[in-house]
Amino acid sequence: MSSTSSRRARRSPTKRLRPGENGKDYLGTLQGLAALSLDALSSVAYGPEAMVLVLVAAGVSAVHFTLPLTIAITVLLAVLVVSYRQVIAVHPDGGGAYAVAKASLGRRLSLLAAASLVVDYVLTVAVSLAAGAASLISTFPSLGSHPLLYSLAGLAFLAAVNLRGIVESARALILPTALFIVGIGAVIVAGLARARPEHVIGHGLPLHASEAVGVILLLKAFAAGCSALTGVEAIANAVPTFREPRVKRAQRTELLLGVLLAAMLLGLAIVIHRFHVVPRGGVTLLAQLTAAALGTGLGFHLVGIAVTIVLLLAANTSYGGLPVLMSRLSHDNRLPHLFSLRAEHQVYRYGVAALTLAAAALLVVVRGDTQRLIPLFAIGVFIGFTISQTGLVRHWARERTRNWRTRAAVNGFGALLTATATVIFLVAKFTEGAWIVVVIVPLLILLFNRIESYYDYVADELALGQIPPPPLEGRSLVIVPVNGVSKITYEALSAAKSLGDAVVAVSVQYDDESARALRSQWRAWECGVHLDILTPTRRDLLEPIADYVNNAVRDSDRRVAVLIPEVEPRRRRHQILQNQRGILLAAVLRSRTDAVICILPYRLHD
Repeated sequence: MSSTSSRRARRSPTKRLRPGENGKDYLGTLQGLAALSLDALSSVAYGPEAMVLVLVAAGVSAVHFTLPLTIAITVLLAVLVVSYRQVIAVHPDGGGAYAVAKASLGRRLSLLAAASLVVDYVLTVAVSLAAGAASLISTFPSLGSHPLLYSLAGLAFLAAVNLRGIVESARALILPTALFIVGIGAVIVAGLARARPEHVIGHGLPLHASEAVGVILLLKAFAAGCSALTGVEAIANAVPTFREPRVKRAQRTELLLGVLLAAMLLGLAIVIHRFHVVPRGGVTLLAQLTAAALGTGLGFHLVGIAVTIVLLLAANTSYGGLPVLMSRLSHDNRLPHLFSLRAEHQVYRYGVAALTLAAAALLVVVRGDTQRLIPLFAIGVFIGFTISQTGLVRHWARERTRNWRTRAAVNGFGALLTATATVIFLVAKFTEGAWIVVVIVPLLILLFNRIESYYDYVADELALGQIPPPPLEGRSLVIVPVNGVSKITYEALSAAKSLGDAVVAVSVQYDDESARALRSQWRAWECGVHLDILTPTRRDLLEPIADYVNNAVRDSDRRVAVLIPEVEPRRRRHQILQNQRGILLAAVLRSRTDAVICILPYRLHD
């Protein structure tokens, strides 16, 4: 090709791309970290504290076990990051634990994985918003104690942003994510640099040893600290939301999340161990660490604000993961198919709406109280962790790719750790509310089964996947309901004549005088269409026409269709001024007759 031809080719116009085709509606690495990782990153605000609260049951001296337990949790985090990078590669269509279980562990465990993930995502939204509201009230007491109000306001904000598209929400979250990471990093660095705490806040609590340090207590503390790992799976669930190459970008984001979370957990644990921080009244453990490292000046308040904002926004992880999971479930006929529909900007709007409503209902039930949600929080996601890694063990054993034994050993070790944490957490928190998860998960599995059974019934009834006989040729009768002689009647009859070889108009009149007037107008018009006038004894439009159509279907050897003209106003706000009779009539005819129902819109012009 000549240079002139090359320049001409470069100057030639390109095809206009639809939304999403150029990648602008998909996530990059940093956007993915902001949109899908805040749940995991923000868990450093409550994960270490949950572990310390368990340890102090054995006395203040037991706090020194925080560091070795955090190292164990970090090892588990590394295993999970490796596992979910493998999940991303093996299942690039997303779905996480559900996709792994469906491919390697069978139908029942895939439903268990799906149900546990749905529960976890809804709880992630509720816990993050409730914790963020509590942090806001603690930082600014003058705002008053209205945790439910602030939680619902944050939920409404997140729903509105995500309905604009996940990329839009990710861009809005990059700055607060960066501020949070920098703030926690400053606490760790300053804490390691100081020989003693800069400031001590909160009031002392009576801490009495009620247990001895033993294996059971350490396992409970380990399980409680593992709440800091919730959210690690979200990236694997939302791989389709990344730009190409999706797998590499998602894996890079998962690795970056693991490195940042491990650094923050270990750094905070070292500071806790260094300053021997124990729970105090009126403040969180993270606030104590911040005051000890930075004092109570500007730095303290900036870190507190960043933590509050990120806790409020951590719920966005669920908005990135659950709609994609619900789309997968709908493709598998386990949720209504509308959850697989994407709107503009690649948004699963029905999934966003369902998540918002479920989280709002949960927040209202618990009145925005974080402590009533915490016992439910980690169980669902750890069930998913265990199923995902067990499924990968089966996958490697079946595929026997290079180094499959090493990979299977890593995944098996991770599955053992997460299964242990799940059992301990469930037993320890059962009476504190964890029993609710034991009830809800089977109910969700039952719901998935019922929906799948319905779609199987529909597929059998419609003979989907089978080749039907050739279509039958036959005559047709088109029935047109009319109110009188007008332009809309003209348009409706003209359309009906183009659709069928026989057309009849039908009108409901409630008195003889109006019936005679309509017959007179009809004869004067000479439209060539027969008119049947119905005169019911009571003022009912729908019943007489439904009976008329049923009689036509029963007595005619033609295919019967009903063409209903309906006025469509210029502006949407004028729709409420229409009588809606056409829509109501169509609904009644669809439910009570076997006729083909068509609506002919007559658009009003400027």
